[in-house]
Amino acid sequence: MSLDAGGVLRRTIRDQRGRVAAGVAFLCLHQASEAMVPVAIGLTIDRAVATSDIGALLIALAGLALLFTVLAFAWRIGARFGVVAVEHETHRMRLEIAGRALDPRGQRSGMRDGELLSVTASDTEHAALVVQASSMILAACTALIVSAIALLVVDPVLGGGVLLGVPLVLLGLQRLGPLITRRGEAQQEALASATATAVDLVAGLRVLRGLGAQDHAARRYATASSAALAGTLHAARAKGMQQGVTTAINGLLLAVIAGVAGWFAIQGRITIGELVAVVGLAQFVAEPVQALGWCLQLLATAKASAARVARVLGAAPLVGSGSAAAPPVAPDRLVLTGIGHGGLDGLSLRVAAGEVVGIMVYEPKHAESLVAVLAGTVPREDYRGEIRVDGVPVEELDLAAARGVVLVEPHDVTLFEGTLRDNIAAGVPDERIDAAVRAAAADDIVASQPDGLDQVLTERGANLSGGQRQRVALARALAAASPVLVLHDPATAVDAVTESLIAERLVAARAGESRATVVVTSSPALLGVADRVAVLDDGRIVAEGAHEELAASDPRYREAVLR
Repeated sequence: MSLDAGGVLRRTIRDQRGRVAAGVAFLCLHQASEAMVPVAIGLTIDRAVATSDIGALLIALAGLALLFTVLAFAWRIGARFGVVAVEHETHRMRLEIAGRALDPRGQRSGMRDGELLSVTASDTEHAALVVQASSMILAACTALIVSAIALLVVDPVLGGGVLLGVPLVLLGLQRLGPLITRRGEAQQEALASATATAVDLVAGLRVLRGLGAQDHAARRYATASSAALAGTLHAARAKGMQQGVTTAINGLLLAVIAGVAGWFAIQGRITIGELVAVVGLAQFVAEPVQALGWCLQLLATAKASAARVARVLGAAPLVGSGSAAAPPVAPDRLVLTGIGHGGLDGLSLRVAAGEVVGIMVYEPKHAESLVAVLAGTVPREDYRGEIRVDGVPVEELDLAAARGVVLVEPHDVTLFEGTLRDNIAAGVPDERIDAAVRAAAADDIVASQPDGLDQVLTERGANLSGGQRQRVALARALAAASPVLVLHDPATAVDAVTESLIAERLVAARAGESRATVVVTSSPALLGVADRVAVLDDGRIVAEGAHEELAASDPRYREAVLR
């Protein structure tokens, strides 16, 4: 889907057209009523005060009271419609971006997690302000038109001056719009970069403390924050210049209109009441002109943020999806033929139903490439060869169907705020949770918690140790009971006794004629319980056999796994 900043802004107006229309109607009524206040005061002076007519004065006062009541309620109702429209559209865009971020196909925006967070939290709100800006522009134009008509009625020269002068003022202010947009884009990008840096540093805080690299991390964030500050000040200078120019031009326009009206009153061309009306209108005209200048600034900011929203919403999926449903179980559940990606070069492997296959990889980067390909996070054009799931090329399968058969649990553990049960369950029955916890040798973790499975975890499971987080993640993978399970180094943070226990229980938990399990690891305990071990070297499988046989015949293998 092709989407640009203009498309986001037009869609926002279109989707909120009901609220926008209602808000515009009431705001225009408010501005027209405000424009009529000086006219009403001028008429009161000429028709009631100058003539000492008490009846006319009472009628005029009642009319003014009605006029102020209308403009007060019109503003409240119109502003309410505008605020509700902005909040609804902001919420909708945030849900859309969250949906794109969580899309199992991934997305090609190229933004880091922190940048996506900034777009979701900040840019969506700024982009939605186009609703408020457009409503206020129409309301301000209504005020100017009513004021110009009133001035034309008083004197054609005064009305013509406003009708000619205001468009020239707006044309001049419009020239500053692109500058504000460019600086707004730079500001938002710098803020997003600082947010992304902060998210990265917080995520790796434990590692940084362990390495003693806090000072370096602080300097890195300070640099990103300084860039964000510079971008913000740069954008503020452009906005300040625009506001200053708008105020100066407003003052000149007011002075010219008031001066000409005063001269006409001295000559007797207009009455005192008309002079008061003209001066009041001239002073009032400054407000909608100022509002138009502010709205142009708001539109420039909205356009800059809309471009970043469009970058996410318009990004193509990272991986494709076929349409075929999950096929029937085949003798070979997973077949890789001639896979080339990253360090992989012609890798071929078969995993049969009922089999536990260990893959020992000498180069960690090759293991990461293999896991990424199996996880379906690599675009089809970025790897060579073919992957078949139950005999069907994976690109022909519906993505949900493919991932319903093959589940990949990565080495990097991700836990969420919530209970242990929530982190493991994913909608499975309680009895399956208990079995998965035991199979992952995580029953001692549950037993040690005051609330058991209902123990609340902090962000990223920070109140658990590394080994405990790893076992909780393994329990989650086992609870899913996927037909084909791929594990990447699931026991690197546990002691040797626990590692052996996991290996023993893992095989029992994955027993079944239709299930297949792949464990990418160098753990001797896990490799020892595998039905077959495939050795990955230089991007391809170079040897296969039982763990004991390989350890006895291959010195390099023995050195890599026996520790």
